[in-house]
Amino acid sequence: MALNSPTLVKSLKKMRLKIYFTHPHTSCERGTNERHNGLIRRFIPKGKAISAVSDQTISYAETWCNQLPRWILGYKTPQECLEEELALLAS
Repeated sequence: MALNSPTLVKSLKKMRLKIYFTHPHTSCERGTNERHNGLIRRFIPKGKAISAVSDQTISYAETWCNQLPRWILGYKTPQECLEEELALLAS
């Protein structure tokens, strides 16, 4: 679905979500995203086809990234934050 789709715009207005867009080629506006890209590049070099990477390597990188504490999450891991949110939804 395109970001300028009338259906999407209508849905976002209904949900009262705020959406922020960054400027193209402006990595400083996407700090967390760029940080995660750098972490992933430890396992999958830039330019390498993802199809050439083993499932085991991808799984290891995913687990490693999800268990790494993040400043932006108050030094919690993404896994801990997910578990907290799921517990809130379940209660």
